[in-house]
Amino acid sequence: MEGTDQFAFNKSRAEGRDKKGRSLELKERKLNPVSTTCYVQILGTGMDTHDTSPSILLFFDKQRFIFNAGEGLQRYCNEHKIKLSKIDHIFLTRVCSETAGGLPGLVLTMAGIGEEGISVNIWGPSDLDFLLGAMRSFIPRKSMLHAHSFGLDQSNYATSSSSRAQDGSSADVIVLIDNEVIRISAMFVRPVNQKISLDSDPDEFLRPGDMSVVYACELPEVKGKFDPVKAASLGLKPGPKYRELQLGKSVKSDSQDKIVNPSDVLGPSIPGPIVLIVDCPTLDHAHNLFSLTCLNGYYKENGKLVNCIIHLGPTAVTSNAEYQQWMMRFGQAQHIMAGHESKNMDNPILQASAKVSSRLNYLCPQIFPVSGFWPNEYDINVIPSDESMDLDASCKVISAENLLKFHLRPISQLGLDRSAIPIKLTHKHIINELLLEIPEIKEISQQISLLWQEPLNGKMMIPPVEKMAPMSEEPWLKQCCLPNDVSMEKRRLETSEDASPPAEGNLRKRFRDYLDAPIPSCLENITREEMEVVFLGTGSAQPSKHRNVSSIYVNLFEKGCLLLDCGEGTLGQLKRRFGVKGADEAVKKLRFIWVSHIHADHHTGLVRILALRSHLLKDVAHKPLLVIGPRPLERFLNAYAGLEDLDMQFLDCRQTMRTLEAVHANEVTSSLFAPGSKMESFKRKPGNPSEAMDVLDRLKEVLSDAGLNSLYSVPVRHCPEAFGLVLEAKDRVSRIAKVSPGWKVVYSGDTRPCPALIEASKNATILIHEATFEDSMTEEAIAKNHSTTKEAIGVGVSAGVYRIILTHFSQRYPKIPIVDEVNVGKTCIAFDLMSVNLADLPALPKVLPYLKQLFRNETVPDDEMDDVQVSVMY
Repeated sequence: MEGTDQFAFNKSRAEGRDKKGRSLELKERKLNPVSTTCYVQILGTGMDTHDTSPSILLFFDKQRFIFNAGEGLQRYCNEHKIKLSKIDHIFLTRVCSETAGGLPGLVLTMAGIGEEGISVNIWGPSDLDFLLGAMRSFIPRKSMLHAHSFGLDQSNYATSSSSRAQDGSSADVIVLIDNEVIRISAMFVRPVNQKISLDSDPDEFLRPGDMSVVYACELPEVKGKFDPVKAASLGLKPGPKYRELQLGKSVKSDSQDKIVNPSDVLGPSIPGPIVLIVDCPTLDHAHNLFSLTCLNGYYKENGKLVNCIIHLGPTAVTSNAEYQQWMMRFGQAQHIMAGHESKNMDNPILQASAKVSSRLNYLCPQIFPVSGFWPNEYDINVIPSDESMDLDASCKVISAENLLKFHLRPISQLGLDRSAIPIKLTHKHIINELLLEIPEIKEISQQISLLWQEPLNGKMMIPPVEKMAPMSEEPWLKQCCLPNDVSMEKRRLETSEDASPPAEGNLRKRFRDYLDAPIPSCLENITREEMEVVFLGTGSAQPSKHRNVSSIYVNLFEKGCLLLDCGEGTLGQLKRRFGVKGADEAVKKLRFIWVSHIHADHHTGLVRILALRSHLLKDVAHKPLLVIGPRPLERFLNAYAGLEDLDMQFLDCRQTMRTLEAVHANEVTSSLFAPGSKMESFKRKPGNPSEAMDVLDRLKEVLSDAGLNSLYSVPVRHCPEAFGLVLEAKDRVSRIAKVSPGWKVVYSGDTRPCPALIEASKNATILIHEATFEDSMTEEAIAKNHSTTKEAIGVGVSAGVYRIILTHFSQRYPKIPIVDEVNVGKTCIAFDLMSVNLADLPALPKVLPYLKQLFRNETVPDDEMDDVQVSVMY
């Protein structure tokens, strides 16, 4: 570490020289096929927001298998105390951002558990190689030593473990695991495009990511009941030989000269339970699924009895008449429809987060709007549900619910188990609980509303707030809580003859005190349609049940929108804030995405956003989305683009740096593009020399369309190629031709306090600064190149910014971080889904004391989360 002043930082870590190598080995677990508990369980990530595929847990006493690892899986497991350290195998039904978006973070988290770390077997079709190749750009290879791709490669050559059907059809069956407790085999489903000639080879049109897999999970047969009377008659004494016979082994009689076989003392065996996991993403896949010859042995007319089938396909596929006819071929099997169902959309998956968001909304709806997952937004008739399926009465079908189980062992419990399903959460229930817990919260909420008063006819009026209205579309902002002119109240107080405090006590005096601070000229006559910052993730390292990882959505309204960092779960958070349809619109309107550095908690949600945007705009004329980030991110995206169409252009952050000659020249390595400064092409490895200039021209065009005057990246002290960001808006011209300067927003990314960022933040309207640690943990902050809350506030005070918003809190502070009362006059702390409009800024710091009242009993750090805050993770 260098220095002892306020700019101390861990130089070796910042330069990437502190990485410790270690080999991660698989843990051997002793299996017990006789006495075991086994079930499959729905892990409902994505069911409420349609942002990802649900995961399926196959549970044994000594082994755990997970099928699909979409974004949000870690967060879901944390909330429901599902131990990731117990997972032995992860299987992917398809390889795409929908099914595997959570895999990079999961691998890193497991590598960081305990002293030695944990590795896991990763299984998937040959497309998995594309994903692994991309992940290696930021994940140590040792963390993926046990990844296995199987089936056909993209040249249609069978791998060594593939068993190709004689007729060349898709009748491949690959046995992946076959031990004493489970046999797992894979069968391939390819899309069959009906527009292609029947004489064509469908594999010729197969693209990476198109392959889907049906997994068959077969438990061994249940041995018949042991008969001790028969055993005694055959000369056996009670003891170890009884168990040997139950395990299927022959033994020698104790008193007779003969061998006793298991069939001599066991009753008739019962066939082992069978579960099929079927992912049929499109109707094109369905046509191939129906004709799979390798499934013939599982149909009711051919012998094997399938007990449970979990369908991961969307309702648009599973409600198809042909699909339902195919389902009936399995006889009495229990069908669980785990795809995207309309009935799941009003029940939040992450209940702890939903509870916090709803409480914050009640307290201060001005900056905590109602989340988009509550009812009223959806038309439940748009998507058919499983109740509308036209199936034979003998075909048992239910919709999946969170944590629904189907027991497989012991055989006496075979069937559905709803006991673990969480109680349905409603907004009304949360608020009633809050009022019982903190009765005075109603009065506190009213006091906060006074900070947003609008004078009308000489009287103080509190505009109505529709607390249960869906906030999924932007027009509500025009009607909500603030006057268009935030200086109106200041002028009223200055001219008011009534100097006495109101009945509410000293509230008006406090209101006058904060208004005494000058309001920046860029906020004069500001409207609510100028700019709004929405915090999608405010935690660090890994997702927790209360805070997602880093992502900030900047809404420029009719001028589009931006994303600053894009951690895992960003799309899900957009849908929780704006609703399913509103989030799709937000993704389509993106102007660019800026990523601060290569750590996984800042970018692993990126490919899901890019892939969705590409899909949403596939039939619309558009340009690729501009992604600005550190150079290692480009390697990841280019490698991943072999799997899904990301439809993007990349720009290195170093090409957007502004020369700051007065600030530590050794931290600034090149000049950059920003309006008013010289543009220089950035030399790349082999390629078109004009490519960089073309992308910079595109950036200039994008900034103009977004109403921005400049964008530039600032090198910060965290890790190699870590940056902060400065955004400056164009001047505003009013209807009477009055010119007001544009706003300025600075985002720190992850960093120690550093002179370059202070200089770049001078006179900013908003500084969004990381505050990972509390003030008593300065040594940890220096060691990991993060900031404490006091240090983050100090950066803003030194730079003379108008408002400071703290974010990126350690997950050891589950709901609210520890913030000293000193120097918080300009400061607020961020929460997930918090929305700060420019017009809210004058009142913003006054909200912090009230937030502390809401969480007054919950400021004790969660020391259990310290176990996952290790350097190997992110």
